[in-house]
Amino acid sequence: MAELLKINSKTPDPLLIEYAADFIRSGQVISIPTDTFYGLVADPYNLYAVEEIFQIKGRPGHKPILLLVASVEQAEEMSSGDLPDHFYALARRFWPGPLTMVIQASRRVPLKITGNTGQVAVRLPNAKVPLALIRTMNRPLTGTSANLAGHKECSTASEVHDSMGNRLPLILDCSESGLLLPTILLPSTIVRVTASGWELIREGAIPAEDIAELLAA
Repeated sequence: MAELLKINSKTPDPLLIEYAADFIRSGQVISIPTDTFYGLVADPYNLYAVEEIFQIKGRPGHKPILLLVASVEQAEEMSSGDLPDHFYALARRFWPGPLTMVIQASRRVPLKITGNTGQVAVRLPNAKVPLALIRTMNRPLTGTSANLAGHKECSTASEVHDSMGNRLPLILDCSESGLLLPTILLPSTIVRVTASGWELIREGAIPAEDIAELLAA
């Protein structure tokens, strides 16, 4: 069963972050808290680790996987070219936070991450633990939700442990303070942004009307 490791969500211990990073470096998948639900984190450039995510979730292997980034600049590196103005408008207003943006993917993004769509979903979370891990690894990390396919997302480490603890080596547990946003029971809102406009893929923690209002201004 997975090791449950307590970590402070507001001031994560660098030694614990380094410990967790070693699992990722070795090609393993771990679960960590984000600002929405718990996620499954792996190195997106390690195709064995990415395949392991699909096996752990029991999810079809052709579906794309979200990437968590630590900065707008890191998101830019995942893009195939210049990002549109409304990408930056949305990032200024809603990042860090529960907004996922789908952009044209750089060739450096593995096809297993894009699901062969040519696009990649990126999000800058408002949570210290994933940001610390991304900065320690110096690269984006996968951020797909920690749940079995067809099951609800997990909002606590114990839920992750009960549902998939026998499939993971490590779960970072920040139950001392819970998650960080009042919208924790909702997933991130997903929008696709292109040079010609934007498209709502999934409404979640951020209402669609807030996005429409911002981009119409």
